[in-house]
Amino acid sequence: MNGRKIILEVSTQVNYETGDVSAVYFYIRPGKSALVKEFAGGCALAYYDRKGHLLGIEILAPCEIAVLDKIARRESKPIKNFLRNSIPREMALAD
Repeated sequence: MNGRKIILEVSTQVNYETGDVSAVYFYIRPGKSALVKEFAGGCALAYYDRKGHLLGIEILAPCEIAVLDKIARRESKPIKNFLRNSIPREMALAD
């Protein structure tokens, strides 16, 4: 999509008492967020810079993997694969 540096890191927040995953953040590229779009009724948030480049995706509750596909539809195949393969299974619902 662009020549910007790609990061591809995942950060997981876990409930201390239960050990359950409570949130996941996928870092795609560095930058300052200028726009946040809500998906899946607020279960997923996509962060974009002022030029519309995807910076990251936050998953706040289990959602269908198709939501990640929709958010990353303009991204390269390695980014799409990273998202699909890195989501903790308790945060991914079957399509």
